[in-house]
Formats: sequence, structure tokens, C-alpha cells
Amino acid sequence: MLVEYLQTSLRHAHYEILEGDKSFYGEIPGFQGVYANASTLEECREQLKEVLEEWVLFRIYKNLPLPQIDGIEIKIRTAA
Repeated sequence: MLVEYLQTSLRHAHYEILEGDKSFYGEIPGFQGVYANASTLEECREQLKEVLEEWVLFRIYKNLPLPQIDGIEIKIRTAA
């Protein structure tokens, strides 16, 4: 379920070339703070993937909600 969530989230990523230095910027709408910037599109995609993974793990660790995406919802439950 987690892999599917990550893959689906990355399919919603938007990339653009920044005017000033011609680097690539990527973000995922609805995932505040998940963004990357790199000199090539492939590097930007890889960085965005890493940032997303760390962001999801952090939110799970802090028991914070994750956005639902394309009907996929990950709920965090505490264990006794």
C-alpha cells in the first residue's frame, strides 16, 4: 500500500524549468513542503522521490495525517 501511495503521488508531480539558471523544479500539489530542484529533469525526479519518502515517513512518525490521493488513503493508527 505504501509503495502504491508513493508511486501515485509522484504521478501528480509537476515540473518546470526555472528561467534564471535553467534548472528543473518539481513539486507535488497538496503535499506541502515536498519539492526538489536540480540541474537535470532526471535528478529532479530522483530528489523529489527521496523528499516524498522522507516526508511520508516523518508524518507517520509524528502521527500526522497524509493527504488522500486518487482514492488511496493511509491512516496512521497507534498500537497498544
